[in-house]
Amino acid sequence: MLELREIRVGYGQIEVVHGVDLSVGRGEAIGMIGPNGAGKSSILRSICGLVRPSSGRATFEDRVLTGMAPEQIAQLGLALVPEGRHIFKTLTVAENLRLGVREEAEVGELMEQTLARFPILRERAAQRADRLSGGEQQQLAIARALLGRPRLLILDEPSLGLAPKMIDVIYQLLQELREEGVTMLLVEQNAARTIAFCDRCLVLSTGKVRTEGSREELQRNPDVLRAYLGGRQP
Repeated sequence: MLELREIRVGYGQIEVVHGVDLSVGRGEAIGMIGPNGAGKSSILRSICGLVRPSSGRATFEDRVLTGMAPEQIAQLGLALVPEGRHIFKTLTVAENLRLGVREEAEVGELMEQTLARFPILRERAAQRADRLSGGEQQQLAIARALLGRPRLLILDEPSLGLAPKMIDVIYQLLQELREEGVTMLLVEQNAARTIAFCDRCLVLSTGKVRTEGSREELQRNPDVLRAYLGGRQP
């Protein structure tokens, strides 16, 4: 579904992603893990058109993404849940959700489906988004992305800053989406959780893929992971 070949990303004269390859098959959940500064978010930004790679090529269902505007890429069926959520805090929950619907004729049906999946958002629909807890804001960001009926859901640090109980809630939601066949690309610093959840993971450090493998392969090799995660337990 998604394929990156030799993607390089730089800001000014500084290159931060050095020739990364990545593939995501339909129905897969693929993870990218690594410490801060590994280049994970820059790769996602290059996929979504928020930054243009200095070289390399990204394709989605055989359509070349490189050089497309972000809104064109979104129309193809890619949805990004960005790090930090980026919800509109002065708007209500309901107003934030309406912004995620691409076809006005589908608003009623999609909103009802979404509120059934996220009951806390139904309760808070008339509240301003800045009055939600961090976990509720993360649910809002995911719900808004799902309203666009994405074929590929991209999540950047969905557990960042959340309490352990709320992280469990978010991952239970993601598991339900997986069981429904939603294809995902997940970026996280929480290596153990990501490896346990995803079909395959890539481990990045200083802008390069250092190792990759299936859930079973990576869980069998914790020493390899520690080498690229700054000595932290995976």
